[in-house]
Amino acid sequence: MIGKMKHIFIVSSSILCIHVPVYQSIIIMGSFTLKLNASFHNFQFFTDLFLLLCQISDMVAVARILKATLIVPELDKKSFWLDKSNFSDVFDEDHFIRYLANDVKVEKKLPKELVKAPKSVRYFKSWSGVDYYQDEISPLWEHRQVIRAAKSDSRLANNFLPPDIQKLRCRTFFQALRFAPPIEALGHLLVERMKAFGPYIALHLRYEKDMLAFSGCTYGLSETESEELAMIRGNTTYWKVKDIDPLEQRSHGHCPLTPKEVGMFLSALGYPSSTPVYIAAGEIYGGESHMVDLQSRFPILMNKEKLASAEELRPFSQYASQMAALDYIVSVESDVFIPSHSGNMARAVAGHRRFHGHRKTISPDRKALVHLFDKVDSGLLDEGERLSQKIIEMHQKRQGSPRKRKGPVSGTRGSDRFRSEEAFYENPLPDCLCQSNDDTIVNI
Repeated sequence: MIGKMKHIFIVSSSILCIHVPVYQSIIIMGSFTLKLNASFHNFQFFTDLFLLLCQISDMVAVARILKATLIVPELDKKSFWLDKSNFSDVFDEDHFIRYLANDVKVEKKLPKELVKAPKSVRYFKSWSGVDYYQDEISPLWEHRQVIRAAKSDSRLANNFLPPDIQKLRCRTFFQALRFAPPIEALGHLLVERMKAFGPYIALHLRYEKDMLAFSGCTYGLSETESEELAMIRGNTTYWKVKDIDPLEQRSHGHCPLTPKEVGMFLSALGYPSSTPVYIAAGEIYGGESHMVDLQSRFPILMNKEKLASAEELRPFSQYASQMAALDYIVSVESDVFIPSHSGNMARAVAGHRRFHGHRKTISPDRKALVHLFDKVDSGLLDEGERLSQKIIEMHQKRQGSPRKRKGPVSGTRGSDRFRSEEAFYENPLPDCLCQSNDDTIVNI
């Protein structure tokens, strides 16, 4: 029997970077609205496409835990990138609704009679389990029609959740959240054009202005460029750390590899200069001046702007999330994927490649590489067989082969313990993958 609508749960957030029927509850995620048995959830998202994938997938799982119905999200349009995309511009909305139909009921809009319902604010605890949502969140519907959850990032634990919830997170992330048909069409056309050059490497070259400003990484930049980045960091209010030692950042492996260092890395791994390389990135800071060395080593250096005509890119070119989605598709489908930094996109692509058969993903050991590259720069080590041998040896077990997800670092406590865990979506083994009788890994 259909019950009366009682409560609404709204979840909204300003993320800095970086898972029933009837209208009893609705969750709106930043403007992702989840309809719970008698309430609504509303969640807001930062326009980091890959963090967005994680947030939506987690909140779908939360809706399932709370026996919720979900209302399609409105994406945050006030982020660093000022992206005006709606959910249906980025994702295949109808597929999303249909695919989750047997798990979570999804609707496109909040019912009119609930738009003006009274609201209260609630911050979900980070890395929470099922008991938290059942014991502390569910009872809230008895007191408020609308509850606004102020955060939607990392609101579910990586580990120790029921198998059905973990599998739902995977189904949402890797299958329900398909890109909008125009993005899918052009993305796979770019893949075809790259494959025409031969087996290719997708290189996530995280060397854009926002990344360098946020991290304080200025190695190889001019004094003017370094000052500009420091100014951006100082003026960006939601970036809390202002004074950063760039040399310390780099020596600890916290900086993305520079384009030159990436070229040295690929050469040392033994890739010939004829290897096609796709650059998955936004605008490279400093432009072509920072790409000269990489281009000289690997002349078949392509990106979406080179592979597609201006006319083909025009529908997407003003939307950072849609342009990033094109890079995502080409990266997932590449023969080899290599990220210059372990950020949100790198983790998402790595997880997607694991889910689809553990495709080769090489994760650079940045801390060790910087130590070697500094020796090359100082003349203590020459580029050649010795450097190549060292780099190949240190990356033998960093190529995306099947393994269980890593737990917390020994000795860590509290939130640091959760942060030290390998992210769920980066490696969904064993929750969403299993080993068949012939020792192959398949998704479940």
